[in-house]
Amino acid sequence: MTEQQTPPDGPLAEIGVIGGSGFYELLADTRQMRVDTPYGEPSDVLSVGTVAGRRVAFLPRHGRNHAFPPHKINYRANIWAIRSLGVRQILAPCAVGSLRRDLPPGTIVVPDQLVDRTSGRTATYFDEGALHVQFADPYCEDGRTTAVKAAAAAGTEVRDGGTMVVVEGPRFSTRAESQWFAGAGWSLVNMTGHPEAVLARELAVCYTPLALVTDVDAGIDADESVAQEEVFKMFAQNIERLRGVVLKAVELLPEHRDCRCARALEGLHLPFELP
Repeated sequence: MTEQQTPPDGPLAEIGVIGGSGFYELLADTRQMRVDTPYGEPSDVLSVGTVAGRRVAFLPRHGRNHAFPPHKINYRANIWAIRSLGVRQILAPCAVGSLRRDLPPGTIVVPDQLVDRTSGRTATYFDEGALHVQFADPYCEDGRTTAVKAAAAAGTEVRDGGTMVVVEGPRFSTRAESQWFAGAGWSLVNMTGHPEAVLARELAVCYTPLALVTDVDAGIDADESVAQEEVFKMFAQNIERLRGVVLKAVELLPEHRDCRCARALEGLHLPFELP
């Protein structure tokens, strides 16, 4: 494997994968790319390789040694770095807690909605001007459809749809918070899905989460509570299933985009040049 400070001209990858807790590697034979951004350093070097003839860039969201907790991740640098390699579609596997009894640990969900309950995170590239991207549907519909098809092709059952509420962390929710989230009709709780999704939209990049349920959130059942050791253990038990879905989704993603994400910046005059 090689490493260099600045990627050469031209696209190096078309699809990006951002791995969550426990998802630190995707491919064995890769080229390591260190990418500089106007927003600082991304969480780690990016690994570029090939899956079914598609060039893929992989980035561990927390760093390979889980160096960055959710509230300290440089989300802007991560998304910018991935796009600068040529990526226009992102798959984002992540660990989540369940807010519903019918979504037990081990379930893989492709959410269709997001609720932001974070605070203090920089959630935009638009530091100047009155610029607003459409975000009513936060995830790429083509990407979601592909992920569901990929799971079926990989022999893995997934649940299509559900709302993921993103909390600040790094602490887990209180019982009262979990009951509040569940009472609102939300399905999953996570710590990293925002601002990752909206930053991708601001750069006209498709973004599709693949959420692995690792635990039942506190408050859903009286005797349930969340422990980090249990989360990591459940993720490790299901990592190959999730990796199989991700790899099949990479193969099946459309080569040419015809979705709202690709047109997200139409009519907007950006205060910067896109990478």
